[in-house]
Amino acid sequence: MVRLGIAGEIPFGYIDKDGNLTGEAPELAKVVFKRLGVDRVQPVPTEFGSLIPGLNSQQFDVVAAGMYINPERCEQVIFSDPDYQMLDSFIVRKGNPKGLNNYKDVVEKKAKFATGTGYAEIAYAVEAGYPEGDILIVPDQVAGLNAVEAGRVDVFAGTALTTREVVKKSAKAEVTEPFRPIVGGEPHTDGGGFAFRPTETNLRDAFNEELAKLKESGELLRILRPFGFTEDEMTDLTAKELCGG
Repeated sequence: MVRLGIAGEIPFGYIDKDGNLTGEAPELAKVVFKRLGVDRVQPVPTEFGSLIPGLNSQQFDVVAAGMYINPERCEQVIFSDPDYQMLDSFIVRKGNPKGLNNYKDVVEKKAKFATGTGYAEIAYAVEAGYPEGDILIVPDQVAGLNAVEAGRVDVFAGTALTTREVVKKSAKAEVTEPFRPIVGGEPHTDGGGFAFRPTETNLRDAFNEELAKLKESGELLRILRPFGFTEDEMTDLTAKELCGG
């Protein structure tokens, strides 16, 4: 049995209304681990910001939450190669009255800005010049949508996929066009994957081998498609590239 750390974030890893573990990362993990001879996975729900500490304190065996791979996280854990790539997007009020389409807009228009606990979008906003102490941190994209609808903030930043999905039933909010954040002066594309403890290199390598086969056969897209992923989210990026190596 493999214990999967999840953060209750649709569509990456969550428990559905029937109490079943699902999401792009758990469904992919089920396939990969079955090929590695492990037939059963067990979810361990936690907050997103607690995933890496929970992994390193052995509360679970792998983070299966679609976690972005970045240099800061690569200092704490080791990652599989990404199974998807992703751009950012904003949740704003209908009509986008402040014209917020990227982090530079948020800074220049002094917009009230929110994002999720432990999200990469915190660093992107700060890099654009937004004061970190002024960022409203909320638990997830649902709380972010609520904050925008209630007028507590002007904008919530998240992945293009999660923001797109969460606004579908909203009468008061909409999602902006996806965009690439600026990192180190260059447009940046994120990629998400599975995190393992630094000692688990053999497991990570075996996972990567099976993941590569799923990419090559096209089965990866078939597994991820029910969660809103498209050909645009498929990637040849590597963990080494995203870690800055």
